[in-house]
Amino acid sequence: MSWASRLAEFGPGAVGRDSGGTEPDPRFTFANERTFLAWSRTALALVVAGLGVIQLLPPFPGVPAGRHLLGVPLIVLGAVLAVVAYSEWVRNQRALRRGEPLPRSIMPWILAATITVMAVISAIVLLISALR
Repeated sequence: MSWASRLAEFGPGAVGRDSGGTEPDPRFTFANERTFLAWSRTALALVVAGLGVIQLLPPFPGVPAGRHLLGVPLIVLGAVLAVVAYSEWVRNQRALRRGEPLPRSIMPWILAATITVMAVISAIVLLISALR
């Protein structure tokens, strides 16, 4: 699928356009929006945490790139989460309008896997730093 068609599918106003179905119960629409906003806050927190790690932590002895190894993945995860949150909001809203089951979310897996990898990287950086 081309970028233009993806943008048309998930771009501004995508849910109301050609989505078919009927207007869902407002409670479900608002719940979907609250979920999107919660993921967006998480994305923002990850970006700020990454910036804080890079800018505010003292350098790790023996690991000159340590702060960047920890901070940059957090910033990237925040950016990915923001984009995925919007696309999932669109998919969920479309399913609500069509009376279909909600699609499964990959966001909890993305978040859990990345945080696990970040914990391992953090432990390695700290161990290397402590041994020097």
